[in-house]
Amino acid sequence: MTKRRLYLFNPEHDLALANGNVNYMAPASARQMAEELALLPAWYARPRSAVLAPSAYNLVFLREMQQCLSLPVDLMTESEIASEEGLQPMPWGWNPALRRKLQLLGMSETELPALSRLEELRCLSHRSQAVELLPRLQLDEFFCGESFYLTEPEEWKRFVENHASCLLKAPLSGSGKGLNWCKGVFTDFISGWCRRVAEWQGGVVAEPVYNKVMDFAMEFFSDGEGRVSFVGYSLFSTNGSGAYEANLLLPDEEIGRRLSVYVPEEAFSRLKQKLEEELSARFGSAYSGYLGVDMMICRFASEEVEYRIHPCVEINLRMNMGVVAHSIYKRYVSPGSAGCFSVTYHPSHGEALQMHEQMKADFPLQVENGRIVAGYMPLVPVTSRSIYRAWICIHPVS
Repeated sequence: MTKRRLYLFNPEHDLALANGNVNYMAPASARQMAEELALLPAWYARPRSAVLAPSAYNLVFLREMQQCLSLPVDLMTESEIASEEGLQPMPWGWNPALRRKLQLLGMSETELPALSRLEELRCLSHRSQAVELLPRLQLDEFFCGESFYLTEPEEWKRFVENHASCLLKAPLSGSGKGLNWCKGVFTDFISGWCRRVAEWQGGVVAEPVYNKVMDFAMEFFSDGEGRVSFVGYSLFSTNGSGAYEANLLLPDEEIGRRLSVYVPEEAFSRLKQKLEEELSARFGSAYSGYLGVDMMICRFASEEVEYRIHPCVEINLRMNMGVVAHSIYKRYVSPGSAGCFSVTYHPSHGEALQMHEQMKADFPLQVENGRIVAGYMPLVPVTSRSIYRAWICIHPVS
């Protein structure tokens, strides 16, 4: 019997994996994001799959979207899982708490990863993996980057005091989370933070701060049988603290052209090939699914090679927003158009709905032959109670 894929959006994954407890409960904000953006996987799910989401608002919204675009997926609620045979869960990321939740909802045990595999995934998701990989990606003078996994208090103190500015990272934490920006002084606060992180996760990752010009990523897919293959580029932006903000919706060729303004195109080709080899050896048999390697273009003023690639800022061993953006562009954006994909937070009551209505009026949606030519489109329902939005805004390329 052919298994039916059941996609689900669990953005608390990184936090849950770091915690490791089967009874972990995410913060209220993460739970609300998961509920309000539950329908997001519909935009990257395989045809004839199902998406796990509450029926309220989501079913009506899905039917509206299916009137103008090809979205061959169905909605499934939690209460329906136990009665549906042959379901293959496809989460944003696997962790013990999600395994326990699906088990209690009646998911077949044969479709759930063993706890030993999830412990292995936790080890593979540790930021020390990126620390180990980074030196192997210094292919020539067009590459840069240092990262250190430090376990002793004197190491933390020495590193901070030897750098005018540096970044300390918890080895396991959410994207843009678990970061501590330092300015050359090892304060009591920083000391206490390092001690707590090390007690829980073994050590602290320490890195210099670079003069970043551009964030981007290379996205890959691991077949779980030893092969990791390049999927595409991701050109994204982050806020001042490093948290994700948005992706540009562009073809890979255009992203490559923009990157090659700074560094020769051949450097990216060699990096892509090297990463396929290194990631296949490191994760190819132990992990199945999408993964992304975050990178930066950095500027070194007054040096012979002014712009260089930092080839491994983070490794995200899970689904990620870059893959979502890549899928949306390939499936739904007209070849003559471009735009952005964003997830935004609106803490004030009614603000999300107000912004949604304003953008609908300012950027009316234009669809031709099942593809978006121009305009604003929400990817999930927006109501008066919403505080999160996932949306795209498209424009023709002149």
